[in-house]
Amino acid sequence: MLNPFTEEHEAFRKTVRTFVEKEMTPHALEWDRAGIFPRELFKKCGELGFFGINHDPAYGGSGLDYWYVTALTEELTRSRNAGVNMALLVQGQMATPIINEIGTDEQKREFLAPALAGEKIAALGISEPGVGSDVANLQTTARRDGDDYVINGSKMWITNGTRADFITLGVRTGGPGHEGVTLVTFPTDVKGFSVSKKLDKVGNLSSDTAILYFEDCRIPRRYVLGEENQGFYHIMTNFQGERLVGALSAVSGMDRMIEDALAYGKERQAFGKPLLGFQVWRHKLVEHMAAIEAARRLTYHAVALFNAKENAVREISMSKLFAGDLAQRVAYDVQQFFGGMGYIEETHIARAWRDIRLITIGGGTSEVMKEILSKMSGF
Repeated sequence: MLNPFTEEHEAFRKTVRTFVEKEMTPHALEWDRAGIFPRELFKKCGELGFFGINHDPAYGGSGLDYWYVTALTEELTRSRNAGVNMALLVQGQMATPIINEIGTDEQKREFLAPALAGEKIAALGISEPGVGSDVANLQTTARRDGDDYVINGSKMWITNGTRADFITLGVRTGGPGHEGVTLVTFPTDVKGFSVSKKLDKVGNLSSDTAILYFEDCRIPRRYVLGEENQGFYHIMTNFQGERLVGALSAVSGMDRMIEDALAYGKERQAFGKPLLGFQVWRHKLVEHMAAIEAARRLTYHAVALFNAKENAVREISMSKLFAGDLAQRVAYDVQQFFGGMGYIEETHIARAWRDIRLITIGGGTSEVMKEILSKMSGF
């Protein structure tokens, strides 16, 4: 698999790159400082088909393979704004895939189709104030009342949370443990729903992240996704796509860091010669370049398996673990390479250094990836 991309993939990549460099990159710092980006960007991305790449054409998707998603994820890093990228990827690759897979026709028309068009903003509501990766213990409840469910509880760390039109929501409909979890589609105009707080994060500043509150929120039973009490298994499946996007973002994000370092290292003079004239930095950068290529090939292997709908939990977990941890070291060294210029917000590496930290935390921490891999290895 020297090059998994066809001419059609590359043509799509070019479309994404042109859009990102024109519509997103020039606003990277501005949107970070504002702590939000214009809602209109969702509509523009929807019109270009960025959200529906691998979704059902009957509801506005394109029905393409995951290599197109790979190209999209890689090109988004050229925005130099990880927060915006996160929000857009939640829309197309985290909150909507499960609706595409198991939703009813009615659910797809009400929620999936407008999300793919960028007309409605979607969020994924799994994590809670006391529950992150431990999905089997989520506490937000949904009690049956006739043909309705009444929802009470809260969610935390919800990307797109302050302005989502609907949430793909994990709730507890049964007893304790994984067998009592159900997924529902939840419109945010329901009485009793509120945004408790917009979180002030260290990085990924342009994506709105919120604590959500549910007080006697009533939704019809027809909003249940799949079977009642089977939501845990759907969430675990959905996690694989989220983690794969995280690994791809880390690898491509490191590419951008190295590109910036090489450009800066040719221009910046120290002691009468360019920074790249010093062997210590040349060797440090090529060591990272070799490791990044290894991360890319590991991640592409996971993509190939995922694209073929094979079990790729092991490979995806390895990819996220390896690429995420490597990205921390690359960001640190490239920021050091920039010196004082790497410590100001106007320089991309400063923002990348703080933003990349999320890769080892979000979607399952590095420690969770290690635990998954150790169990799969029999110890």
